[in-house]
Amino acid sequence: MKQIKIDSDFIKLDQLLKLADMVGSGGHAKSMIQEGEVKVNGKVEYQRGKKIRSNDTVEVEGFKIKVL
Repeated sequence: MKQIKIDSDFIKLDQLLKLADMVGSGGHAKSMIQEGEVKVNGKVEYQRGKKIRSNDTVEVEGFKIKVL
């Protein structure tokens, strides 16, 4: 599990995927999210602007990201 520390109250889902090097571009993040390939706290998420906060877990293709 990869851990990402954020300094603000939240980070948008597509930005987190780029920060964690899970995608190469915002367009790639958008398509993965819209195709239902991303889970937030165990549930499929379709909103690329979803606010991800500390203690949330994001999963992409079996890889997990824990936000600190």
